[in-house]
Amino acid sequence: MIAGERSLRTSVQKWFGYKAEASFRVLEFGRTLSTRKRFVRVGIPKQEDPLAIVFFRHDDGSWNVFPPTPRRLSMQTKQSYSGI
Repeated sequence: MIAGERSLRTSVQKWFGYKAEASFRVLEFGRTLSTRKRFVRVGIPKQEDPLAIVFFRHDDGSWNVFPPTPRRLSMQTKQSYSGI
């Protein structure tokens, strides 16, 4: 699979397994406060041990269990040409 082409469904199936597909539910979704990136909390509601995993959307379109790295501020310089 090419990096950045992993759908949310593929990521969920990877972490929960294909057999759990019928039983998992989206428990929460929204945007993070700091970076405004999308997230989805998916879980399997069990009576004894509820299990939930948070997936984060990255700039390349992939969904991962770790948040994207924040962009850092950078300074740029431009060379000026006076033509004198």
